[in-house]
Amino acid sequence: MASKVEICGVDTSKLPLYRESEMMEMLEKIKAGDESVRETFIKGNLRLVLSVIQRFGNRGENPDDLFQVGCIGLIKALDNFDMSHGVKFSTYAVPMIIGEVRRYLRDNNAIRVSRSMRDLAYKSLQAKEVLSSKLLRDPTITEIAEELNVEREDIVTALESIQEPVSLFEPVFHDDGDAIYVMDQVSDSKNTDTKWIENISLSEAMAKLSPRERHILSIRFFEGKTQMEVAKEIGISQAQVSRLEKNALCTMRKELS
Repeated sequence: MASKVEICGVDTSKLPLYRESEMMEMLEKIKAGDESVRETFIKGNLRLVLSVIQRFGNRGENPDDLFQVGCIGLIKALDNFDMSHGVKFSTYAVPMIIGEVRRYLRDNNAIRVSRSMRDLAYKSLQAKEVLSSKLLRDPTITEIAEELNVEREDIVTALESIQEPVSLFEPVFHDDGDAIYVMDQVSDSKNTDTKWIENISLSEAMAKLSPRERHILSIRFFEGKTQMEVAKEIGISQAQVSRLEKNALCTMRKELS
């Protein structure tokens, strides 16, 4: 897909690229009812569609089909974009395009979800919105099940059946800065902040050592070599290795205390 230049008859190498100020001017005209610049604006944002469908390149789908679906998402984003919110159009449009592509992939998934299961999932989502308005909070699965008079387990199964697997490296927000990925929002009981801080402290303590001491500790404790093997590698006696190692560890303990 990355090397495909022409998609749906569009030469992607010749797509226009407009400045943000030009985009805003066109948006203002479109929102004021000037349809003459609508096509120009859409063409100027087709690169957003291309960037999105690149993420789904490993699904085996036809790039032309994904591009067309992405364009539908782009048009929906344009029709629903509210300039008063002060958000860049690209920030608003990308999730809309991704959502449209995901819906297409979900509905055309080789693993078919039964029509009744899908209907129950959508009814559950609608019930969730209704209950949220009444309760002023997100309802529980049990409350949704009671609202629809359906078993709780059936609600869970239905909602899970329409979920599209997401990569840990899927960006969830990006606005001219560093992207925030799904993995940034997933908790990790092993690599905690405390562990991270400890590793930084250890690195800072190691930096206080001489190059020879750092080298000795590295091959002793990270490569698992014996003092005799270290001595042979760097050309000094085992007694010297032992002395340098002890001095280095003593220095690090003082730095870490």
